[in-house]
Amino acid sequence: MRAHQIMTKDVITVTPHTTILDAANIMLRCHVSGLPVLDVDGTLLGMVSQRDFLHRSEIDTPRRRSSWLDIFAGPGRAAEDFVHDRGRKVEDVMTRDPITVGEETPLDELVRLMERHDIKRLPVIRGKALVGIVTRSNLLQAVASMAREIPDPTADDDHIRARIMRTVSATDWKPAGFQVTVRNGVVHLHGLIFDDHSRRAAIVAAENTEGVKEVHDHLSFVATYSGFHMESPEDMKVAS
Repeated sequence: MRAHQIMTKDVITVTPHTTILDAANIMLRCHVSGLPVLDVDGTLLGMVSQRDFLHRSEIDTPRRRSSWLDIFAGPGRAAEDFVHDRGRKVEDVMTRDPITVGEETPLDELVRLMERHDIKRLPVIRGKALVGIVTRSNLLQAVASMAREIPDPTADDDHIRARIMRTVSATDWKPAGFQVTVRNGVVHLHGLIFDDHSRRAAIVAAENTEGVKEVHDHLSFVATYSGFHMESPEDMKVAS
């Protein structure tokens, strides 16, 4: 999937001259946490978000820096903070030159950018025009929509088994002697693991295979140095 397939197209925007009060009210009324800031010709100039309202004189939360930091930062930084804390317009608090993406940007790149820059939204640009915005909520909706996709007609027991075996066998954590049995979509996992994280990983691999209805864990744990052996929690529960 790509940005244009999950983005919000009808984007609520403000201008640099929108007042702080109006921007805050728009966010509250429209239930959004950030707004693109557009020039009169529609060019994206910046983003204003809830984070930009954390340090404001109205609520007595101005930025406070230690005196030695002020010495190194100089008067310019102090003046900049003053404008951010007391300015009346969006242009006084917005983040300029925001990170943007194109319509064809794949989802993994969207996630990478959000994580690297610690941001919650990415404007989607075509040329210089804003055509949409991708938020973390859009990504969550994409995850939910994947669960409603049309079932794979080839997801019979043999295909299920082959896909799980192929997925797990290609990993560095694959259980020793790994075997899979499948009947009517119910999967049973067998083998030896040397780290309990491998157990959860194998179960997740099975759960993510199209057509799987249920997964049963029969993976036995073996301690590498002592040779201590323990049956799976599921098998131990059945035996007790």
